[in-house]
Amino acid sequence: MRTDTPRGTLPAREHLLAHTAGRPVLDVVIPVYNEEKDLERCVRRLHDHLVRTFPYGFRITVADNASTDATPQVATWLAHSIPEVEAYRLEEKGRGRALRTVWSHSDAPVLAYMDVDLSTDLNALLPLVAPLISGHSDLAIGSRLARSSRVVRGPKREFISRAYNLILRGSLAARFSDAQCGFKAIRREVAERLLPMVEDTGWFFDTELLVLAERAGLRIHEVPVDWVDDPDSTVHIVSTATEDLKGVWRVGRALAVGALPLDRLARPFGDDPRDRQLSGVPGGLARQLVGFCVVGALSTLLYLLLYSLFRAGVGPQVANAGALLLSAVANTAANRRLTFGIRGRERAVRHQAQGLVVFGVGLALTSGSLAALDAAATSPTHGTELAVLIAANLAATMLRFLLFRAWVFPDRRDDDVTADRDAPADRHVPSDHERPASELPYTVRNSR
Repeated sequence: MRTDTPRGTLPAREHLLAHTAGRPVLDVVIPVYNEEKDLERCVRRLHDHLVRTFPYGFRITVADNASTDATPQVATWLAHSIPEVEAYRLEEKGRGRALRTVWSHSDAPVLAYMDVDLSTDLNALLPLVAPLISGHSDLAIGSRLARSSRVVRGPKREFISRAYNLILRGSLAARFSDAQCGFKAIRREVAERLLPMVEDTGWFFDTELLVLAERAGLRIHEVPVDWVDDPDSTVHIVSTATEDLKGVWRVGRALAVGALPLDRLARPFGDDPRDRQLSGVPGGLARQLVGFCVVGALSTLLYLLLYSLFRAGVGPQVANAGALLLSAVANTAANRRLTFGIRGRERAVRHQAQGLVVFGVGLALTSGSLAALDAAATSPTHGTELAVLIAANLAATMLRFLLFRAWVFPDRRDDDVTADRDAPADRHVPSDHERPASELPYTVRNSR
């Protein structure tokens, strides 16, 4: 799983200007493989629609996936015949590979793609990209499964599509309705961050991109579409479904172990109203308090359960220490991920070590309370012990939150900003679209 996405935050989303110094606002990519019969008709129909209805500059890019027929020649001829058309030739197959390559090289601020058969009604194109142009959303997808969509296709494809999306909802907790509709768009600055994380180069590319975007908290806009099935589609359902299920397993496993640095994408644009600084209220404090209280309540229940189990066989001090130790490890791990939003394995051991120091403070408070109770009452009841421990744990909880926030999981955003500000001015990490083709893992040739 690739994790080499650039660090730092993205700028706030803004409405794109209608005129962008000669470059197009929208780049529509059409991935093709052996489509010599339909390519010219598709491109000319799409071009005519954009000329008539799209108020911004645009480009149509034909991405040829190692076709073995006359598709490359047709694409080259179209690129020379129509000013707004360009052609790329890739020597390896894969829709995801084609989209990654062209999107990485495009200079357009909004990137889209659609299938060559134009099964989706083109009237949905402007509603698809409008939220990206206005700065409202980060990605946009066409949905054939929305209630207001009008779809004509056979029962087998309908069943497979709905079953696949149910699998995504059940296994990856996906909330978008249609992962595989060949009608999507993304803002370029978002693509620059997401594409290095997407491993698949085939049909699962769309799903992986959407799952990572959704888990990172990016805004996905859905557009109901009118869609007519292409009876001559060359997609192999069984092999595609098999590869998709493998991809679901791979991504699910990576998310489960925290292998993806999604914290680098979470609310990256600096325009979340919840992040606005309020006088006297540290940023994010309210959300952290809620998360800490929920984790604390569950940890307290776990602690009391463990204490009761241990107390049946050992003395109160040993039972308290054991229950507190186990619940503290679980508490630190839960707060690390849920309260303070830290994912991945980086510094996990250090955080647990610091959490054990905080655990020592809690142990001192609770053990001292038990010792004081034992000195005040010769044979305290089990209920009295629990009451004293609950009171001591409340005091320890307040102190634990302050130590977690200030010491164990401090907010490093200010440090990152300072580091970026102090970095040399000439240090520049080129994005994929700025790199020459010789440095890319794909063979790319522009026909123009």
